[in-house]
Amino acid sequence: MANVKNVAPGVGLCAAIAIPCWFLGEALPVVGGPVFAILIGMVIALWWKQPARGTVQDGIAFTAKKVLQYAVILLGFGLNLAQIAAVGAESLPIILTTIATALIVGYILYRVLSVDSAIATLIAVGSSICGGSAIAATAPVIRAKDEQVAQAISVIFLFNVVAALIFPTLGGMLGMSNEGFGLFAGTAVNDTSSVTAAAAAWDGMHPGSNALDDATIVKLTRTLAIIPITLVLGIVMARKEGADGLGNFSLKRAFPMFILFFLVASIITTIAVAAGADAAAFAPLKTLSKFFIIMAMAAIGLNTDLVKLVKSGGKPILMGLICWICIAGASLGMQHLLNLW
Repeated sequence: MANVKNVAPGVGLCAAIAIPCWFLGEALPVVGGPVFAILIGMVIALWWKQPARGTVQDGIAFTAKKVLQYAVILLGFGLNLAQIAAVGAESLPIILTTIATALIVGYILYRVLSVDSAIATLIAVGSSICGGSAIAATAPVIRAKDEQVAQAISVIFLFNVVAALIFPTLGGMLGMSNEGFGLFAGTAVNDTSSVTAAAAAWDGMHPGSNALDDATIVKLTRTLAIIPITLVLGIVMARKEGADGLGNFSLKRAFPMFILFFLVASIITTIAVAAGADAAAFAPLKTLSKFFIIMAMAAIGLNTDLVKLVKSGGKPILMGLICWICIAGASLGMQHLLNLW
């Protein structure tokens, strides 16, 4: 455990940045608190460089890594596996197709465009699963640097905003049903805040629609893909390190323990609700998870060179665009194939 005295100033700084970002995110959900935090952190980093930070940097580094993992663990308390199994089963073929599409397209683009492997992995996983939450879970497993995380978050954010703004109108032009749009928003939009924004806009355009509830359940079902994806990446990283002479392969070292705790949190929630507990009792933990993610994004922003990020952003943005288009196409194609649209 890190020395509390050493990390407290930096953790406190990240919390101080996160508080206004939380409220900004509530006011503008299409952007979201994490994006505000990472942007503000990067702006501060322009004039407050690491050498001048002294011991504050220890807490910033702790927040970017450990607090991010704690956020993922707490995220599990927002997942009722029984509810997901009951409602999300219909969407499973579409979810699996969109995830596979993003990962395959991401790998092809990584090879063709020569994108940095960590950035390519984070964009592919963020596009296919659940945006910032998936990036938060994957980054520690693949040992991604803060600038790589910032790059991926920025790309995901860009296409989240575009999707939230244009998908409701697109769905209307395509003649989608309320249920169909809920599936579309839940599988083709990356981050939870943007899924919610898109589905809520649809409900506003179609009174009586229940697209928001449907999209939320589909989105939560997608979130479970964090578990197998991070496990596979953990094994790949451990084997790679062994091949590079950094040690023999170890399943224990490869297994990301915070993902195990994420799963345990989900199981606790599921059992408690099945036993009659009010699901609302877990809401504070879910809220704390969101705040921890905002804190971690502030720390990542503080560790990111904004100028360098902008200069190197062309290929990642192109990769994000192609992944986004392919996922949307796969979602619509599967719905049509299954006669859901």
